Amino acid sequence: MRLKQIPISAWVGIFGIALAVFCALFAPFIAPYGERDIVGAVWEPMGGTFLLGTDNLGRDLLSRMIYGTRTTLTVALAATVISFSLGIFLSFTAAVSRGVIDQTLSRFNDLMMSIPTLIFALVVLAVLPQNLFVLILVMAILDSTRVYRLGRAVALDVAVMEFVEAARLRGEGTLWIIFREILPNTLSPLLAEFGLRFAFSILFLSTLSFLGLGIQPPAADWGGMVKDNKDGIIFGISAALVPGSAIAALAVCVNLVVDWLLGRTSSLKGGRGDV
Repeated sequence: MRLKQIPISAWVGIFGIALAVFCALFAPFIAPYGERDIVGAVWEPMGGTFLLGTDNLGRDLLSRMIYGTRTTLTVALAATVISFSLGIFLSFTAAVSRGVIDQTLSRFNDLMMSIPTLIFALVVLAVLPQNLFVLILVMAILDSTRVYRLGRAVALDVAVMEFVEAARLRGEGTLWIIFREILPNTLSPLLAEFGLRFAFSILFLSTLSFLGLGIQPPAADWGGMVKDNKDGIIFGISAALVPGSAIAALAVCVNLVVDWLLGRTSSLKGGRGDV
């Protein structure tokens, strides 16, 4: 793959993601103030001492945004990795095993998908202890149902090919077929889907935080910052619009990169194309 072949839209997405990752990694070094430090009056305007103004408690909004990047990316990425690992393993196992295992896993997955995701998450999080581990696990399990559907679809396409049948005849086991035959031939669509699920996790986490069941204060995350400062919109204060714009911008950047990856994937079976 040559750099000049990457479209401008993909470069915009890559730059946005790189900027977010940089802020997450070096938050303590680049943030002007601490994550929880009250440094000014309530809802001070942009400019002057505070570049983005202050929030509803007088904390520097820029510093909260930088620290919120770390929290949002960490939780969303962890949930996406777990959901993908679980969904891909179960879907590939179902596609290779077929029969009772396939039917049982697929029908259970259909049952889980029939429940509205947000309502299910709100009910579960309201009952369970509110901590990061529970939040990540609930997000991952709910998102793995979507991953399962795609994983099973692409795995079924590859599982009927000659090289997979040859592996069966050689006596290879299920895990060998999954990781050595099917997975390498489905990487392109799966990578694109990973980006989409990551963007969804960011939006889903922000929604849960806005509703009070995501990241708990005083920790900074973008959805919670929108919730904390939403009342300022009535008075013309833009403190809620800054994290809201960051959520939208990061989701767009991820989708731009995903669109580029999808454009390079000619079909669901094209996992070993030129890189």
